[in-house]
Amino acid sequence: MIERYTLPEMGNLWTDEYKLKTWLQVEIAVCEAQAELGRIPVEAVEEIKAKADFDIQRVLEIEAEVRHDMIAFLTNVNEHVGDAGRYIHLGLTSSDVLDTALALQLVESVNVLMERLEDLVQAIRYQAQQHRYTVMAGRSHGIHAEPITFGFKLAGWLAEVLRHRDRLCRLQKEIAVGKISGAVGTYANIDPKIEAIACQMLGLEPDTASTQVISRDRHADFLQTLALLTASLERFAVEVRNLQRTDVLEVEEFFAKGQKGSSAMPHKRNPIRSERLTGMARIVRGYAVSALENVALWHERDISHSSVERVILPDACILTHFMLVETIDLVKSLLVYPDNMKRNLNCYGGVVFSQRVLLALVEAGMSREDAYAVVQTCAHAAWNKEGGDFKALISQEPSVTATLTEADIDDCFNPQHHLRNLEHIYQRLSI
Repeated sequence: MIERYTLPEMGNLWTDEYKLKTWLQVEIAVCEAQAELGRIPVEAVEEIKAKADFDIQRVLEIEAEVRHDMIAFLTNVNEHVGDAGRYIHLGLTSSDVLDTALALQLVESVNVLMERLEDLVQAIRYQAQQHRYTVMAGRSHGIHAEPITFGFKLAGWLAEVLRHRDRLCRLQKEIAVGKISGAVGTYANIDPKIEAIACQMLGLEPDTASTQVISRDRHADFLQTLALLTASLERFAVEVRNLQRTDVLEVEEFFAKGQKGSSAMPHKRNPIRSERLTGMARIVRGYAVSALENVALWHERDISHSSVERVILPDACILTHFMLVETIDLVKSLLVYPDNMKRNLNCYGGVVFSQRVLLALVEAGMSREDAYAVVQTCAHAAWNKEGGDFKALISQEPSVTATLTEADIDDCFNPQHHLRNLEHIYQRLSI
């Protein structure tokens, strides 16, 4: 049964409620740091922790009047806390809270993506194990090249996904950065020790040298990493689409009972999931460009990045998560047709074995130029004729039969020769 994508796993990390919870988490962490250094009363912090809360509708109501989201939030929090609320946000600027809280959202988003990526690793690994000996035609330029196995093709996917896992691990460290450094990042009204303590409480590292904001190269790195991950998912999807072509039909997306492919043509079984993945990857790549545009802010800060990030960060995280879920189901439920792979491999009498014939002739004493000419002539003759048979033509060519025995020719058309070293790759990937 194909699983349906559900919002909460990633989507809940990008709701207004979750965002404001992270804002409050940062404000409380700063208050605790202030108290630890004796800057504000411990009793006030305990009162803040006990009473601090917010109401989203009330925050929106205040924001409609003051036109400032952070002031609206703080006003509402202070309505809950009372007098002790005067210790909240001491020495801070809005971006101290916004950027530090955003880091918490991004770190949690990467955690969710890592979980789904691990699921994809296992799904691909399983299919690669199942089809490590399923022989098919390798292709370059869309044209038959030499024999491979479907498991070998999937091994390439697996290696790529494992690299993305490493990238996400690195990204998680790069993005886990907070800043509590004041209006332009100079700590004029806040002790750097406050930043260090608060960030430690939040599981973050203090930014090395922030301005009023955390520099947006980090966020551009985040979006580019997601764009690269989704580009790989698109590559897998495009491969499925190509192999599902009617005249190829070596693999096929799962087609559920009752599913319809076309309103006009009842026979249609379209690769809609793969096409959907292809389209969504384009969106994430576009967001990566927007993130790069956000890097060049004016001086110590402007807010031209803010409106962009309100769209691209939630969307990119949710889209990437959705694409991972879709790809996992696509791989798990993929229909594989070994008989069609074998049929296509032997198309035109096995022209994919032309290099083996070429090398056999050269090893037997024929010049490479002469060998190439005779093999190419026979291969093209088979290719240009309906029902053409390359092996039959080679076996009837006098210069070939004078050089190779019938057993030698048969050996050239044995696909196992092309698979003999694949175990090295499978071992590297524990397939």
